[in-house]
Amino acid sequence: MLDPLEEVRLMLPQPVHALILIYSTTEEYEKSIRDARQAERNAGNGYSGSGDGEPVIWFDQTIRHACGFMSLLHASANLSSSGDEFIERGSLLANLLRDALPLAPVERAALLKSSQGIADVYNTASVRGTSTILHAEDNVPGHYVCFVRSPRTGHIFELDGGKNGPIDQDGWLQGDRDMLSGGLKLAKEFIANRTDPKHPHCHVMALVPTD
Repeated sequence: MLDPLEEVRLMLPQPVHALILIYSTTEEYEKSIRDARQAERNAGNGYSGSGDGEPVIWFDQTIRHACGFMSLLHASANLSSSGDEFIERGSLLANLLRDALPLAPVERAALLKSSQGIADVYNTASVRGTSTILHAEDNVPGHYVCFVRSPRTGHIFELDGGKNGPIDQDGWLQGDRDMLSGGLKLAKEFIANRTDPKHPHCHVMALVPTD
């Protein structure tokens, strides 16, 4: 039987600009992420990247239950030069990224949180379909993470707004810098070692060109 993720490889148009993995987690796992981030910041090791020298654009997540939105934002924000044409100039997203790029992570997160335009789009999308609307106090047994290829270094990064910053996975991938190949390797690692063993559910989305 063909590995489901290998089926993804065969089906996707090329090039793949980003992969988003949605996977089941436990409250203990989520707490470990929060605790690790806080420990790094308490030690003075908080991420401080900004501007043109930043290998990828990363947003600190300060909005609860928005990891899906954050993954979509990370995927869009880190399109390679060949994909920049897909962001309309002067659009809400283009203006947000323009204003966010030079900012430090704290100011960048504040800019995102204060954007009424983004809030309106997010709230409109959240009531569509059949999904249950979540409240801040709800516990959600699932998480989103985005994998992108840096337009500047070619390395594949793990982008999770709930962590301390972008994670360069080039070492773990042993130099595999193909977005599809490397991204699927990371997805398999997450599924094997980070999903809830009692409810091992996962989904993969890809940012790809259309005809």
